[in-house]
This record gives sequence, C-alpha cells and structure tokens, in this order.
Amino acid sequence: MNTAQIGELVKKYLTYSGTVKSGVFCSVNDAVAVAQGAYTQYSKLTLNERQEVINAIKEELMPMVNVIAKMTVEETGMGNVEDKIKKLLLAIRKTPGVEDLITEVKTGDSGMTLYELSSYGVICAVHPCTNPCATLISNTIGMLAAGNAVVHIPHPRAIKVSQFVTEMINVAIRDTCGIDNLVVTLWDTSMAVTRELMTHPDISMVVTTGGNGVLREALTSGKKVIGAGPGNPTAIVDETADLKKAARDIVQGASFDNNIMCISEKSIVVVSQAADEFIDELKKNRVYYVNNEEEMLKLTSATVTQDMGVNKAFEGKSANEILKVAGISCNEDIRLIVVDTIKQHPFATLEMLMPVVPLIRAADFDEALDTAFEIEQGFRHTATIHSQSIERLNRAAKKMQTSIFVKNGSSLAGIGYNGEGDTSFTIATTTGEGSTTARHFARRRRCTLMDAFSIR
Repeated sequence: MNTAQIGELVKKYLTYSGTVKSGVFCSVNDAVAVAQGAYTQYSKLTLNERQEVINAIKEELMPMVNVIAKMTVEETGMGNVEDKIKKLLLAIRKTPGVEDLITEVKTGDSGMTLYELSSYGVICAVHPCTNPCATLISNTIGMLAAGNAVVHIPHPRAIKVSQFVTEMINVAIRDTCGIDNLVVTLWDTSMAVTRELMTHPDISMVVTTGGNGVLREALTSGKKVIGAGPGNPTAIVDETADLKKAARDIVQGASFDNNIMCISEKSIVVVSQAADEFIDELKKNRVYYVNNEEEMLKLTSATVTQDMGVNKAFEGKSANEILKVAGISCNEDIRLIVVDTIKQHPFATLEMLMPVVPLIRAADFDEALDTAFEIEQGFRHTATIHSQSIERLNRAAKKMQTSIFVKNGSSLAGIGYNGEGDTSFTIATTTGEGSTTARHFARRRRCTLMDAFSIR
C-alpha cells in the first residue's frame, strides 16, 4: 500500500482537523446512554448476524494494520512497528467469535437441563499503553460475540489511536447491521473518568487490562470484574534442553515489541551445567551479553530509578537505544540485552518492560525451579521452561501455577502466536479466568425442562 492509498483510508475515518467523527463522547453518561441504546438493538440479532458483524470488523481493520501500528508507536513511544503489525494481525485473525460460546446439556430420567451463555449488557473495558489496539480489537471481538456493547477506556498515552480504531469498528458495524455506537470510547481519560464509568449504574461488567491502580478501582466498583494483574514471567533452562532452540525461542519472546508484552520472558534461570553453551547460543541471536560489573552498573543506573523503580523513559525502547544512553558502545543491531546477575537484582525483581533481561545461574534443576518461583512472585501470570525431562516439565507446571505455561517454546505461543489455541490480550490472573475470550464475557444461564428430551 502506497502513501496516497494510506492517506485516503485515513481520511475515511478522520476529519481534516484530526478529530474522530463518531463513537467518541465527552461525557460518561452520554457514552453509556448511546451504548445502552445500541445494545438493545444488538440484542435482537441472531448469532449468525453477530458473526457477520465480527467478520465485517476484521475486514475493515485488515487494510489499516500498518497505519495503526505506526500511529501506536508514534503516540506511545513504545515498541516497534513491525511487531505491532504482528500483534494486530494476531488479534484480528485468531480471536474467536461466536464459536467460543459453548452450549452444555445434561439429560436424565427427570428431563433436560441446558446451560447457555448470554450477554451481560454494556461493558467497561480499560486498556494498557503496552498493547492498546491489539487489546481493544481482541476484546471487542470477544465482547460483541457474547452479545454485549462496549465502552472503551484507552490509556492516556494511546488515546488518539484508540479513538481511531474505535471509529473504524463503528463504521464496520453500522455498514453491516445499521447499529451505531455499539462500541464507543471517551474523548479524554483520567482515573476520575474511569471510576465514574466503572460505577455507572448501566455498566454491567468491568474488564481491566493494565496496572494495579485501575485494577483496585475495578474490584471496588461493585460490578462483575475480569481483572488482569501484574506479571514477571520467567524462563527456566535445564541441562537437558535443546539449547539452540531454547535461545532462539527466548530471544523471540523477550525481544518482541521491545519486551512490553505482559507474557514476554522477563528473566532467565539456567542450570549452571548448561549456562556457558546456552549463552553462546544467545549471542548467535543478536544478544548483547553483559557479565562485567562496570556495564551492569551503567545499565542499572540508566534503567532503574534511585527508589528502585523502573525508569519509565526506557519502557518499550530498543536494546540499541538503551545501550547508547547507558554509555555502552555497540556497533551491532541488537535485539536483546542479557545481564548475568543474581536473583536479587532489580532486573529480576521488577517487570522492566524493556529488552533487558537478567540471567541467573542455578546449581541444579531444583534450585532453578525454586529461583524461578521466587522471581515470578506469585503473580501466576506466565512462565516458560525448556527441558527434555517430562518429569521436570510436569513438576514445574504444578509448582508455578501460572495462567500461561509454555513448554519448549516462546512465550508468544501462549497467546497463539506460532502456537495452538485462541488469542487473548487480557490474561485475567487476579480474577482467575486466565486467557479471556467470548465465553468469559457472557453470563452462564441454566434452563431446565421437566420429564422430556431425554431419549436414552
């Protein structure tokens, strides 16, 4: 697609002043009111008609993926265009629709009981700056498949591109079924606005993907909540692993979109027996390896604040940018910085959200598993392991108890990227749903018929 074609597509959704034409409201009450009205109309559609709406949204978004990715990087200052394109395509192609709404039935001598999934109503969906549009698109597909309307609350760092995507979705819905403002967003966001929307009497469910602050607000809203909590994913590598593949997989996951994905490997724990060979394999995958105190201190000073927090100025920046600012000379194109350090280092204890990953050595597998468990901090979000031992794979899965656990693959496989299973960008660790899809945005209802429909 050339520049002229992109320009024409952008004009389809934006006025010359740069403001979104519809689907964006200044008032929480207005946004909820129009979404409630649209929900009433949408409730009359059949499942097939819902799927037609979802298919139309996907068709509308596909030609604009490159534009959305570029806009996201420019507005948030995080990640890179190439990987954001991959995330957007993943959300569009692999987020399930109405097929995810499974019906259950039980029959016996007394008749039949049917369990089906029905809509909640209007959902308040809060999104992060790390994956703003992929999360918005994936959640929209699942929420509409379940029969709901949605009011999106974008992160302040991604508000323009989120409004842009919301308008595209509205155009697709309106052109397909004639319903306007089924998916809406707000002109401006703040914690006060978010709190007002969460507690609005016509909001039936709150879905949060982001920081602890907004999650705490959601949990006190008095509504049904699906909440994604923090994570600090770790990767275990033992001496039986295919070290070449392990290195390639870990670098793919940890460097993807400059490590701002919540599931991306944030640390590596390797059994000492395999460490040196594994490090050699890492270096073959455009990794800058740090094992001296001087460079470690430079990186720490640049990326960690004096009060032991993450320097947010470096979140989502490239490895080469971080090395340059830290005063470390590197003439190669680097994907990931791996620092040989200890489990107490801030690189291991903090979710850095940048392509700087600690490597911690362990005497044996038992120590490696205990160390990984400690670093993950009980968030139960994501963990990966590389081993050829079935017993160790099984033991690690039981101990870590994470919502996503990947064996002998990249963390990205945990959300369906080059792996099996559906895609989700809201990993509900706090409220327990795990990888959320349409079925999680629906109410489970029970309908019983006495003395009939059992034909056994």
